[in-house]
Amino acid sequence: MCNADLWAIKTKLKTTEYDFLRDNASLGSHVILLTLGGSYAYGMNKEGSDVDVRGVALNTKEEILLGKDFEQVVDVPTDTTVYSLNKMLQLLSSNNPNTIEILGCLPEHYLFLSDVGRLLLDNRKLFLSKQCIHTFGGYADSQLRRLSNKAARLVGQAQNEAYILQSINNAKYDFKNRYYPYDDSNVKLYIDKAVQEGFDNEIFMDVNLHHYPLRDWTGMWNEMKAIVSSYAKVGRRNEKAISHDKLGKHMAHLIRLYMMCIDILEKEEIITYRADEHDLLMSIRNGEFLDKNRQPTEEFYELLTEYEKRFEYAKHNTSLPALPDYKKINEFKMYVNEKIVKGTVR
Repeated sequence: MCNADLWAIKTKLKTTEYDFLRDNASLGSHVILLTLGGSYAYGMNKEGSDVDVRGVALNTKEEILLGKDFEQVVDVPTDTTVYSLNKMLQLLSSNNPNTIEILGCLPEHYLFLSDVGRLLLDNRKLFLSKQCIHTFGGYADSQLRRLSNKAARLVGQAQNEAYILQSINNAKYDFKNRYYPYDDSNVKLYIDKAVQEGFDNEIFMDVNLHHYPLRDWTGMWNEMKAIVSSYAKVGRRNEKAISHDKLGKHMAHLIRLYMMCIDILEKEEIITYRADEHDLLMSIRNGEFLDKNRQPTEEFYELLTEYEKRFEYAKHNTSLPALPDYKKINEFKMYVNEKIVKGTVR
């Protein structure tokens, strides 16, 4: 992206279309970081690409002292999402792909960065752990597997159920750390012959919870529910992608997920802008890996296999810890929140 494009984006943020960044009670002076998201952040933008903005805002003194949290502000018309610091730290600790990438953008892509925002970037390695195997890798795997049939349409119900279970199990890797680190408590999910009409197989659960916090249960339940719901949405998106000739873009972003995860595992670095792989990713996005029927070619699946092998090697040879440094993350959170309460944040 040239300097003129970047200047145009920064100028656009000053228009009335983005007044919510200045007028929203949770944003305004509380914002510590604004950056580009989506195709611009990855270096995969084309003429006409949407401008996505991502950001972080501090919680207020009232929210900190009363245990409240606005969590995030989403402005759909401008494709903007700004997370509260407390919510962002939670998502980063889980190695959530959509938020981890915010910490690895090009320096010039940060549209606004306060001292606290810069401190968050300086401490980005605190959040990295082997959990990315199950977040980045799990998400990429579940998505790419849908492309394995040449029609790139919804798979059969039984196979789709297996994909859902796989995605939940990837997310569930972190559940024990956040939701049920209690003795004699567990949640087992498995597939069996369906009792629901119209299903061949379905996911069942055996739950063994004792003296279990209700809020932890609702949090875990909501995450699993969101995964189940997302599969129906993804299916509709894939069909829409085919009809609008956007399958190449979908394929390119999926390969990019593997690239980012391999970097995290091997280099312990978050590299959002894919300069080294730009030409490859753009060739995938531009349809060079689609056949005459606009379906993924054999070459694409060979490329996929190569990245899967690299990912497998990286995950078994990484020096990353099993979990992020929760102690230092909490110390960072306390340091920032204490400054907010004392009114000394700049």
